[in-house]
Amino acid sequence: MIFKRPPIEERIAARQRERGPLKPVRHFEHAPARTLFYFGVAVVVISHFVALSMYFFLPGH
Repeated sequence: MIFKRPPIEERIAARQRERGPLKPVRHFEHAPARTLFYFGVAVVVISHFVALSMYFFLPGH
């Protein structure tokens, strides 16, 4: 071993054992994942709203 560390698979397995099972009610275990999901949904909704408003309200259609 170059750095005297266990392989990545063993480190991931150890970290998952420390965390324990997921709670059945929680959809997002990590706050950054929740933030990115809501940001992505907001971008999609706003872009659709802008595109539809341009389609219906701009002259020339």
